[in-house]
Amino acid sequence: QVHLSESGGGLVQAGSSLRLSCVVSESSFGTLNMAWFRQAPGTERAPVAAIRWTGNSPYYSNSVKGRFTIARDDAKNTLYLQMDSLKSEDTAVYYCAASPAGKLSRAPESYAIWGQGTQVTVTS
Repeated sequence: QVHLSESGGGLVQAGSSLRLSCVVSESSFGTLNMAWFRQAPGTERAPVAAIRWTGNSPYYSNSVKGRFTIARDDAKNTLYLQMDSLKSEDTAVYYCAASPAGKLSRAPESYAIWGQGTQVTVTS
């Protein structure tokens, strides 16, 4: 069974940067579509960014477009989320998720495999 493990969260000031990592336990990483979601207290889990197994045409939510960058390193079985110009509204638990290759989806129900989450807190 595939396992996902996120890291890189923390407490930072507004305007700072963080890079989240998600290590996938199996070499099948190269065949998976991957995504980052986030969930703030009292809200539903929302898509942040997603990337196909091919690595092209990533998706970004409007709230992070131009500030966040999703990337994958298939040699390291690792997904990244570079977060720049962080804002207080980016505060949330961030989850990585995986689904078999196919149409890239932004819907949480399309992803069957989830990590445990990593907390990002941005102070203003």
